[in-house]
Amino acid sequence: MDKSTFPFEVDATTDVPLWVQLRQRLIYLINSGYFKPGDRLPTVRGLASDISINYNTVNKAYLSLVSDGYLESTRGRGVFVRDLDAEMDEGFAKEIDSLMDDCIAACRDLGLSLDDVQRCMLLKIKQAKMAEGIEDDTSVEGSGRIVKVDVIGASGGKVRGA
Repeated sequence: MDKSTFPFEVDATTDVPLWVQLRQRLIYLINSGYFKPGDRLPTVRGLASDISINYNTVNKAYLSLVSDGYLESTRGRGVFVRDLDAEMDEGFAKEIDSLMDDCIAACRDLGLSLDDVQRCMLLKIKQAKMAEGIEDDTSVEGSGRIVKVDVIGASGGKVRGA
């Protein structure tokens, strides 16, 4: 979608530089969905003319947003909104996967079976939920090296773990 203008007003009462005001407004418009991934933004010259500010001010805001990954600039084509959610979802999933692999490997290095690792993780999740005051009816059972665990409840009292 091509949007040639967008809502922006200069706040002359603030000490925040104009390029930062523009940058923050663009971030807001991207995060709020006004500009969607793939949308082409107005040219630097066009936007500067539309909102009556200096070309270099708009250029500085755009360059900052390109540097931070909000925008993508392609010579001859224009400036486009990047799909941050898709990129973050993929990157986030890979990071979580890597952390889980590292955790399992560290537990295995300590001699725990996969069943023991599973029980430990479930117990730690129960602990975290109790600390946050969240009820949890997950049952942690089975035999293995984990015999008992004392869990400190949200009230501060000890609760005997499985």
